[in-house]
Amino acid sequence: APSAVPTVHLMRSTADTLSLSWLPPEKPNGVILDYEIKYYERGQAMSHTVTSQHSSAKVEGLRAATPYVVQVRARTVAGYGRYSNPMDFSTSLHSDPQKSVQDQLPLIIGSASAGLVVIVALVVIAVVCLKKQRSGSEMEYTEKLQQYSKLCFSPGVKVYIDPFTYEDPNEAVHEFAKEIDISCVKIEEVIGAGEFGEVCRGRLKQPGRREVVVAIKTLKAGYTERQRRDFLAEASIMGQFDHPNVIRLEGVLTRSCPVLIITEFMENGALDSFLRLNDGRFTMTQLVGMLRGIAAGMKYLSDMNYVHRDLAARNILVNSNLVCKVSDFGLSRFLDDTSSDPTYTSSLGGKIPIRWTAPEAIAFRKFTSASDVWSYGIVMWEVVSYGERPYWDMSNQDVMTAVEQDYRLPPPMDCPMVLHQLMLECWVKERNLRPKFCRIVSTLDKLLRNAASLKVVTSTYSG
Repeated sequence: APSAVPTVHLMRSTADTLSLSWLPPEKPNGVILDYEIKYYERGQAMSHTVTSQHSSAKVEGLRAATPYVVQVRARTVAGYGRYSNPMDFSTSLHSDPQKSVQDQLPLIIGSASAGLVVIVALVVIAVVCLKKQRSGSEMEYTEKLQQYSKLCFSPGVKVYIDPFTYEDPNEAVHEFAKEIDISCVKIEEVIGAGEFGEVCRGRLKQPGRREVVVAIKTLKAGYTERQRRDFLAEASIMGQFDHPNVIRLEGVLTRSCPVLIITEFMENGALDSFLRLNDGRFTMTQLVGMLRGIAAGMKYLSDMNYVHRDLAARNILVNSNLVCKVSDFGLSRFLDDTSSDPTYTSSLGGKIPIRWTAPEAIAFRKFTSASDVWSYGIVMWEVVSYGERPYWDMSNQDVMTAVEQDYRLPPPMDCPMVLHQLMLECWVKERNLRPKFCRIVSTLDKLLRNAASLKVVTSTYSG
């Protein structure tokens, strides 16, 4: 008979269904004919079974907002193997299948309207360009373009501009980042090292403003022109953002040597190491509050059409009030093949942090807000596990293979069921089915208002 099915994962839940998946037994001991899925309401004696010829199944006819216990076993010609460990999964609350469509209708209409505005803007700009060619008047072209830009793009709708679209990268830096005089900056001590150079703590005293503690990134000596461009590109990106959960740029020093980037100082440093230093010291409500802040920062970035590509706990900074802020913009795209950081693996001409990256981004470099959502799910797991390494000591190749075979990280110890379900939603293979950051923020807000929901923990956990 086959060995036990390793573990069962929830891929999606509705009011009356649970969509499940699992890995085949490690020792099938023959050809697997089918799987038997046993399920029952938690606390009830009566169970039901369904069969599936694949390593996934949809259990139907369930009650809304009800916790179920699920186990799976495999069958060969020699008979059934042992059941998997019992797993607790809950159906969702709403039974109206049209509700999600209705909920999204304003978003769909808004997106369509925004798309129409962009198309109109592009057509208008094209007409203006043609007029410019015919008239040959640079002044008239510029004035018309500004008029139509004001007409077509409403104030308050801010969209991220990639600094690499500028012919001269220095122009992007000067447009989005404030140049600070060297006399205003005092470096006090080195607190870390980055890909481009050292990270220091220091002080910034600008005319008419009080002195503040800042973080100072330096560009190491002997840099190439490309390294200087890539280093300053992060400032060009950061300078476009203004949100309490996104790291704030104070300014740059491009006329001095070394070149410096000045940001706000975050007393508790990177989230992953901070959690490891404080293992078990926070309430679940505090951890969810951290996750809510990260999700809010990512919603803001997503609304600006910015894709992070490298969202991980190591790239979240924490201040003295436990406020978490998204940082390290564009690092993975700047790393070249000479980089020795084992976190990043070469893939299609770039470096990718395999353990945090969605399958489609690894395979096809399809980086989108949906791939950032996948990474956010990994960050959730890191936070609840107090900085454990995702997939532990598995090799990057083994991680890719396991994820492709629908393996998903199990819940960390004492993980609330609702949080692990949200993680699994972030890790749905079909990227269009993953939740948007706005829904993640809304879900976490509800959990923070209803702390009792965080007390129902999963029956199995990672170790």
